[in-house]
Amino acid sequence: MDQRNGARSGHQPQLRINVPSTARERVPSVDPYGFEHAVDFDYESYEELMSEYLAVLTRRSIKWSKLLQGKPRVDRNLKVKRYVRKGVPNEHRALVWMMASGALERMERNSGYYHSLLDLQHDPKLTETISTDLHRTFPDNIHFRLSSDPCLQRALYRVLLAYGHHNPAVGYCQGMNFIAGYLLIITKDEERSFWLMDVLLDRILPDYYTLAMLGLKTDQEVLGELVKMKIPAVWKLLQDHGVMWTLLVSRWFICLYIDVLPVETVLRIWDCLFYEGSKILFRVALTLIRPHQVDILPAQNLPDICERFKHITKGPDVHDCHTFMQKIFQEPGSLSMATVSKLRGSCRARIIAEES
Repeated sequence: MDQRNGARSGHQPQLRINVPSTARERVPSVDPYGFEHAVDFDYESYEELMSEYLAVLTRRSIKWSKLLQGKPRVDRNLKVKRYVRKGVPNEHRALVWMMASGALERMERNSGYYHSLLDLQHDPKLTETISTDLHRTFPDNIHFRLSSDPCLQRALYRVLLAYGHHNPAVGYCQGMNFIAGYLLIITKDEERSFWLMDVLLDRILPDYYTLAMLGLKTDQEVLGELVKMKIPAVWKLLQDHGVMWTLLVSRWFICLYIDVLPVETVLRIWDCLFYEGSKILFRVALTLIRPHQVDILPAQNLPDICERFKHITKGPDVHDCHTFMQKIFQEPGSLSMATVSKLRGSCRARIIAEES
């Protein structure tokens, strides 16, 4: 792979990966984001669900178009927060994520910075590590195949390479490829994907992707404490069987629910993640666990518990993204950032003490 190919925006055409309606009709096994449906995909249930959700999307699109008309920024207020929680239409998603997260401001303050990173002499170890993971990134997505035009593998390589130079303390680690890939699917723009990734890893999820992964380990333990407070029977089950949270939810957190929940549901979660921050991840986890405790509690051993935790992410309720997102703000009850911060402090201190 030519590591410097397309380093500047003038060297390649703007990425355009929308699947036209005629193509979707010819290839019904591919969703609007390029992901192939599983062999056992229930088309009838999906069509019924989407017929209702499309009406919701139409209403949201009209409201968002009025809200954004002529505005260079999204204000942070209760109205916008309510709009975000009800869903950002895909045509506005990239812009709203950029504005709400602060990524747009970072990009404007650092004009040309992304492309300058691609002009640097590249660390062979970094390029090799990234290249190894490229073919593993969304093999079920037609836009990440080498035969695609444009091929998002190439754009993904550049985004990850630039970030590795931007943040050498992190460099590259597994999980980042899926996040950058999702960002490219939505933004269709390398530079915007880079800055959204920067905001995610630097401000929203600090220390998630460092060598020690202290932020990730801390948040897994925080979830355990929240389950102890809000779903004590499940917490006791795990304690009785000596099950660590990292065995159950590390994938939920490190991939931000990618490949755990359906695409539309993940994108709705990310709408709130970019606006409200990382506590959304806990709300989603608690909403997956609490209503399904009746399914989890009969588990008799470690493999059984792990299998039941996988099962709760596959039910019909998670496919109805609009209803599911309403539940994440109701099911867990009160969950303030002050509570999360306090738990993070105690959990982090405990982990550091145990590892020292």
